[in-house]
Amino acid sequence: MASLADRVRGHGRIAAGLLFNLLVSICIVFLNKWIYVHHGFPNMSLTLVHFVVTWLGLYICQKLDIFAPKSLPLSRLLLLALSFCGFVVFTNLSLQNNTIGTYQLAKAMTTPVIIAIQTFCYQKSFSIRIQLTLIPITVGVILNSYYDVKFNFLGMVFAALGVLVTSLYQVWVGAKQHELQVNSMQLLYYQAPMSSAMLLVAVPFFEPVFGEGGIFGPWSVSALLVVLLSGVIAFMVNLSIYWIIGNTSPVTYNMFGHFKFCITLCGGYVLFKDPLSVNQGLGILCTLFGILAYTHFKLSEQEGSKSRLVQRP
Repeated sequence: MASLADRVRGHGRIAAGLLFNLLVSICIVFLNKWIYVHHGFPNMSLTLVHFVVTWLGLYICQKLDIFAPKSLPLSRLLLLALSFCGFVVFTNLSLQNNTIGTYQLAKAMTTPVIIAIQTFCYQKSFSIRIQLTLIPITVGVILNSYYDVKFNFLGMVFAALGVLVTSLYQVWVGAKQHELQVNSMQLLYYQAPMSSAMLLVAVPFFEPVFGEGGIFGPWSVSALLVVLLSGVIAFMVNLSIYWIIGNTSPVTYNMFGHFKFCITLCGGYVLFKDPLSVNQGLGILCTLFGILAYTHFKLSEQEGSKSRLVQRP
């Protein structure tokens, strides 16, 4: 009975973590798009605010004994910190230059890329039926992008770079947690200030710092409050991403994450008046079909593996 109760509590924690990530992830998309459209706050500077607030949030957490920092060699975190910068900057640039629908659907390509990385670089195998579910996901994303009346070539370049860097980042997060024997907070506690320092050096080369449009420019109080709120929510998103990947897998996180695009698309049409053609609708349905098929097959395979372990003498 104790083991059953532990399993139930474990599943409950994972479900709660996924739901929390769903809510804050949707919120950060709408809020960041609002900042870009209505305030024009610079992209990399906004990302820097996110990183700094994330580190401050973790500092408060460790002072409250929510987690205990662990000494880690910074040299082994440099690549992860750099990919963290690329992950956030490129996805924000994609959001800034694309409609919310195209931005969200492009992120669906992260799952095929993660599977390719794990197959070719980590020798992890996936069944044929799992691989086949990637076809409707990919076709749906292509359909939506091709028929997007607000198609932006630069936006698609940023989206493609975002998918590649995000895929590498999410695979490395799971690997580093196991390699260094640290939890999500311990790893992010070191990585956030490193990523902040990298962006602090890079921002002056790409964006104004003072004056109109700079991070220290004459922004209104409402703009600064919204940017700060975005940073707090970004902290919650980053923390929940680390927790989910560390307790499940990068692929599980991404497949769950694709369900967000349904709500996000609706929000995009309502809040930002993004257009939707019939062919784009077909692309969305095609991608959703691939997601549902993947989830069904993945759960079936996991249950089959558990049954074989139980039956083994």
